[in-house]
Amino acid sequence: MIARTTGAAIRGILVALMVLTPALYLPVSSTNGTEILVFLAILAFILTFAEYNSAFPSFIEFRDAPPVNRLRFVGLMSMVTFLTLVCKNAYEPTELTAFAYTAGMAVANVADFPYSPVRLIVLMLPLDAGQPLIELVRIAASVAYVAALVTVASFAYAVKVRGWPTGNGAFNVWTNLPLFDPTKGGDVVTRLQRDGRLNICIGVLLPFLIPAVIKLMSSVVAPISLSNPQTLIWTMCAWAFLPASMIMRGMATLRIAGLIVEKRRAYSTSETTQAA
Repeated sequence: MIARTTGAAIRGILVALMVLTPALYLPVSSTNGTEILVFLAILAFILTFAEYNSAFPSFIEFRDAPPVNRLRFVGLMSMVTFLTLVCKNAYEPTELTAFAYTAGMAVANVADFPYSPVRLIVLMLPLDAGQPLIELVRIAASVAYVAALVTVASFAYAVKVRGWPTGNGAFNVWTNLPLFDPTKGGDVVTRLQRDGRLNICIGVLLPFLIPAVIKLMSSVVAPISLSNPQTLIWTMCAWAFLPASMIMRGMATLRIAGLIVEKRRAYSTSETTQAA
């Protein structure tokens, strides 16, 4: 009980710090910005603590199947921290922020090529955007997208090489997939495979579709202004992290479906052997 409460509290504090990181190092755009960010940090702490302190799951998936959520947190925290340092270089440059900006520029030179998601993000900007803003958006999008790719690759390594989730003991579908109803119509394996493939397809397409949709809607709805550093950070993190999270979920559900198929095959072989 104590260990579970302590772990839940540590997770909640880490999530709250992640939410506050840009506000701690960058200027706040409005007078109410600080209060809103503090409220969001407290809300993130309460939700995370309540989820991991409870014995019954609610909405967070794979909470007892590490390292899924750990990789998600590390990937998102890396995006937020690195982009905060890059944006801070424009206000209070230091050796650390200059190094982050230089590293981000090197990443952008590799990730920004024709028809890449990063190039689409740059093309999404309005025609009157200044060159400093274009360069900052280019670097932020490149860093966020590469961090998302590394996160997905890390989970793929855990699945293919480390054999996730078999190394963590028995996999409880109810605890780790609280939003999935195994009693709903249809075979469980078929539904898991369908959901997994759908999540992977959407996750791969979203980084390309989101900039295109925003560009098409810019003539009807006022586009998001990325000149504010905190808006830029969270927009780029959401654009890169959400598709990566969907791909990881798809890989996880396909892996679980494969394990169920293996278990059924082993059970069928055992019954055949006993009958013989």
